[in-house]
Amino acid sequence: MEQYIKLSTLNDFIFCPKSIYYHTLYDNYEKNLYQEQAQKEGTKIHESIDNKTYSTSKHILQGVSVYNDYYEIAGKIDIFNTLTWELIERKTQIFLDKNKKPKIYLWYKYQLWWQMFCLEEMWYNVKSLWIYSVKDNKKYRIYKPSTNGLLYFENLLKKYRKFDLLQKNWKQNTQKCLKCIYRELCDYYIWEVYPQLKLFD
Repeated sequence: MEQYIKLSTLNDFIFCPKSIYYHTLYDNYEKNLYQEQAQKEGTKIHESIDNKTYSTSKHILQGVSVYNDYYEIAGKIDIFNTLTWELIERKTQIFLDKNKKPKIYLWYKYQLWWQMFCLEEMWYNVKSLWIYSVKDNKKYRIYKPSTNGLLYFENLLKKYRKFDLLQKNWKQNTQKCLKCIYRELCDYYIWEVYPQLKLFD
């Protein structure tokens, strides 16, 4: 059986497939050495979950390790309420777009879907999925995957397992490169993106 895929690694893969290699390199270093402000805020917010001090109520599962044998994925959930059957993922802040609609990134949805798959295989009944925006104390409903959403998820797992860093048709998203905490290690950023930025200095 292949090694289980970490949910956090899948999130990295969606952002940039190449980053899963750099994530591994940084595993041996203190987070403060490479995290930027947004990541530091996210780590701070998750401290109560990681330390299991978010709630003393027995019906609140916090920071629990979950897994799914069928998809061979594993990770940790933020919060699962066993009375209301709500699965909640905490984020620092959800911003609004120009139409005042919340900016819910695609990988936020996938994160909750994957956690749901794990919990359901562990015989938990997940009734609803939520993103909680900590800074403004708001909850946003995330709907369960459609048939197409499920197919996309399964295809994503296949792409992850087949991904080859040395493949010739490799392409990067420059806008994502600028926000990537691994850019200092990335040959594409160093040789392609950074020289272009210098032209505008």
